[in-house]
Amino acid sequence: MSTTMTQPRPVIMTSASSEWSSGICDCTQDLPQCCLAFWCLPCFACKTSYEAGECVCLPLLNITTPMRVSIRQRYGIEGTVCNDWVHSCFCTPCTWCQMAREMKARKSPVTFISMSS
Repeated sequence: MSTTMTQPRPVIMTSASSEWSSGICDCTQDLPQCCLAFWCLPCFACKTSYEAGECVCLPLLNITTPMRVSIRQRYGIEGTVCNDWVHSCFCTPCTWCQMAREMKARKSPVTFISMSS
């Protein structure tokens, strides 16, 4: 009598979505980043640009809108340039926080949900 045993296989779901992983006003989801963004926005923007693979000096040229468009296109997030511009002009620190949270959330997009046989 021969019995074959199989290992349980993980159920994998990706968190990739066509929406932002957090809202524009969800800055306190990552409190250290939130504090840095509100107390020293130029430093935070340069840090975020560097993490996105962009030139560190770009935020000093006030390129928040193009940076948000780039992040949105990189991750396939739906939206418009007009919407990006409004967020960038009227909620600049929140916009930078949202971009940083998105990059952080999308770095490890695979989540193990359960083990099943």
